[in-house]
Amino acid sequence: MKWNQNTRHGNVQASDGDPMPPDQATSSCEFDRRSILALGAGALLTGLTPAANAQDKWPSHTITIVVPFTPGTSMDVLARKIGPVLSNSLGQPVIIDNRAGASGNIGSKHVATAPADGYTLMMTVSTLVMNPHVQKNVPYDVIRSFAPIGRVAVGSLVLAVHPSFPAKTLEEGIKQLGAKPDAFTYASPGNGTPQHLAMELFKQNAKVNIRHIPYKGSAGAVTDLLSGHVNAMILPANMALPHKNSGKLRVLATLTGKRLPVMPDVPTFSEQGVQNNDVDLWFALMAPANTPPAIVSRLHTEVGKALTIPEINSSLDKIGLTVSLSTPNELAKLIADENTRWANVVKAAGITAD
Repeated sequence: MKWNQNTRHGNVQASDGDPMPPDQATSSCEFDRRSILALGAGALLTGLTPAANAQDKWPSHTITIVVPFTPGTSMDVLARKIGPVLSNSLGQPVIIDNRAGASGNIGSKHVATAPADGYTLMMTVSTLVMNPHVQKNVPYDVIRSFAPIGRVAVGSLVLAVHPSFPAKTLEEGIKQLGAKPDAFTYASPGNGTPQHLAMELFKQNAKVNIRHIPYKGSAGAVTDLLSGHVNAMILPANMALPHKNSGKLRVLATLTGKRLPVMPDVPTFSEQGVQNNDVDLWFALMAPANTPPAIVSRLHTEVGKALTIPEINSSLDKIGLTVSLSTPNELAKLIADENTRWANVVKAAGITAD
């Protein structure tokens, strides 16, 4: 006697219409359910296999490091120094893609929306965290759009004044600014730049006022500082050093947590009584959010190896950068802390972009 399924009533019947005995019907249904579950699990595993294999085989083709600024900038130099070392260690080409514009937002958006597969990375700078607080409609979320790989280097900043400014120390400068509100000016490369925000942080911490004169880039600002048309400016240490040595500028303080080897005679802000004013330009390698942790870890390891190469250290030193490798978690914390810090500074100062 043959048995077949009655799908309308859910019974199993003999071909002549007699019901299958209950124990045999139950056994058949249990077998069918087990078969369906097994087929489903097999399909799920089959669906996961390509992704798992792709991750296991990473990298299998060219990796791109996006630099969201023009060639020749510090980020570009960093990427071009590290790229060939990564290419050699990972066994795949590493190319640099300069996507400049909108204060870095164009390149940052490209990376934020790229596949999270380890083939699109970004060499960026601390303005990544500042931009959302001074610009409208920034096309990324600094916390959620990226997977931190590690901070790779820092650039030190200093507070420099023209020799005509009537103060030889930071303490004397604070007294002058307090006694003559709005009498003195400072330059920056533009609204919302690190130099601008760092000076506003100093103003808030020291409770003084000095008028901001924004420029379109550093060249004009430094020229006017050297000629005395503006009184002060926060500068990268390597840019200020030759002018300090020639006597064309006076450096009142460093914004790092400790004195700089190239300026051992210049005290820090904290040494001179102004706390919480440490500001560095930090440079970091990032990937799109949700990049597999194994890929992030591998990249961090290989970048760390690259940063131990003496030639790379020497090259960075020439552009005023110091190797400073962090873990992905340390970089994530730095970004979160900086995000809160600059949000508060921008709100208190009422800063908006040009």
